[in-house]
This record gives sequence, C-alpha cells and structure tokens, in this order.
Amino acid sequence: MEACSALLELRLQQRLEQQHPRPLGLATGRTMEPLYAALVQRLKAWPAPTLEALRAGWLSFNLDEYVGLPGADQASYRHYMDVQLGQPLGLSSAQLRLPDGSDDDPAAAAAAYGSELASSGGAGFQLLGLGSNGHVGFNEPPCDADARCRVVDLSPATRQQNAGLFAGDPERVPPQAITLGVREILQAEEIHLVVTGVAKAAVLQRLLHEPPTVDLPASWLQQHPQVWIWADGAALH
Repeated sequence: MEACSALLELRLQQRLEQQHPRPLGLATGRTMEPLYAALVQRLKAWPAPTLEALRAGWLSFNLDEYVGLPGADQASYRHYMDVQLGQPLGLSSAQLRLPDGSDDDPAAAAAAYGSELASSGGAGFQLLGLGSNGHVGFNEPPCDADARCRVVDLSPATRQQNAGLFAGDPERVPPQAITLGVREILQAEEIHLVVTGVAKAAVLQRLLHEPPTVDLPASWLQQHPQVWIWADGAALH
C-alpha cells in the first residue's frame, strides 16, 4: 500500500496547485485501512502550513452507505471515515461526504448525492475496492455501465462478506445501501482499484481476462482510459 499511498499523496499535493480541483472519490472496507493509515502518516509529516492548506481545501465523496444506519453507528461508513481520516486529519463531515443512509427517503437522498457530486465536477482520483462477486461500490451484478447513484439491494454474498462489523452475522447487515453508480465512477479522471488477499484472486482474474459484462460490474472499468490496479501477491495468485 506504500506505493499507492505515495501516489495519492502526490495527487493531494497537486490539488494545492490547482484553482478548481476535482474532489477525491473514496472507498471503505478492510482493504483501504492500511492505505489510509499510510496516507495519514505521510500527510502528518508535511509542514504545518501545507497540511493546513490541504485541510482547508479538502473535499471527498465516498462511494456508498448503508440504508437505515445513523452516522453515529459504529458499523456505518460515516463512522469508518471519521476514524480513518476525519479524526486523524481534522476533517469535518462536510469535507468527508457520504450518502445519507438515515434519510427517511433514501431514493431522494441518493438522487441528491449524485447531483452534489456532479455539481462538484465529479471525482478526480477515485479509489475502489473489489467485491468477491465483482461489485464496485455496492453495484451488484447484474449492473450495466449506465447505472447511476441509487438505492440497491445487497446480495447475500455481499452481506456475508461485510458481516465482520455486525458481530459476524450477515442477517444484521442492512439489506439495502445507497451507492454511486458505475456511470459516476467512470466519470472520474483516474481510477485506482485496490485488490488484496487470496479471496479476491478468482474475481481479479475474471476482471483481467473477461470482456465487459453486466455479470461482473467491475469489468466496466475496462472502458476507462486511466485505471490502475494495485494488487498484492495473494490476489494475483
């Protein structure tokens, strides 16, 4: 994760030199934790005035959030981002933006979030993880390349994969989430897919060797001109 965090640090430095930088696109999950830890360590070594300038101009949009979980819930992605980046870097919730999964009208919240990202110019540097069934964000198969920000039903495989923060019980994982669509993801300037662990090896091979298909949402990334894949040895074998 050091190489990926170094590139993300470089992109953050470049943002300081841009008049109208596009926001960051961020992801959650265990895969991202060592990346965020390395990034925080790098940024805290910056001179104080430079770090303060970064804080002042920070704007990021996360991919997704569970429906029905308040932000204070320790299993929410809002809480995750506060722990990983918000508290260590002194960033506010207005700077670390996520869909509002606790809204009484999740569909309206999804539409508003997609519009908010679009009005901010779309993501510049987009981080992604890879689900074991090929999902990116919470875009579950089948999913086409035109899917927009919306409320989605989570598959049993995804709920099982994410059960760790819910006492290991997939039934406690919310059945729905708000997610940015493949369309919004593909509008990013550059996409960085982080894949680790032997459990992701099979789906990574599918992504690398199969043509784009609705049955593998991540395969739509092949249509983007600037995709980086950061994979460890376990995921490659």
